[in-house]
Amino acid sequence: QVQLVESGGGLVQPGGSLRLSCAASGSIFSIGMFRIYAMGWYRQAPGKQRELVAAITGGGSTNYADSVKGRFTISRDNAKNTVYLQMNSLKPEDTAVYYCNTHPSNQQFWGQGTQVTVSS
Repeated sequence: QVQLVESGGGLVQPGGSLRLSCAASGSIFSIGMFRIYAMGWYRQAPGKQRELVAAITGGGSTNYADSVKGRFTISRDNAKNTVYLQMNSLKPEDTAVYYCNTHPSNQQFWGQGTQVTVSS
């Protein structure tokens, strides 16, 4: 059984920053195995489809959605089975529930997500 637990969301003013964390556990993420999986951060805003925000390979190569390039940074700590998303210069349009998953995503792995609200 796989578990992905997101944390770090909250309410922040435009221009502010947040750091999200995603802790991975379970069968496929057993000791030493987490590093072989590409991971992604996804988000879903009200009334919109879930979209990929950023992804990182096991070796650390990254890619980003155009809307967050230069503002968000994805990273991972394979020893801790954790993926991070540093979000700077946040905009109201970044408001969404943020999720982590493998990349490509696996329908069975979606967790509860963490709410990010950018508002003054």
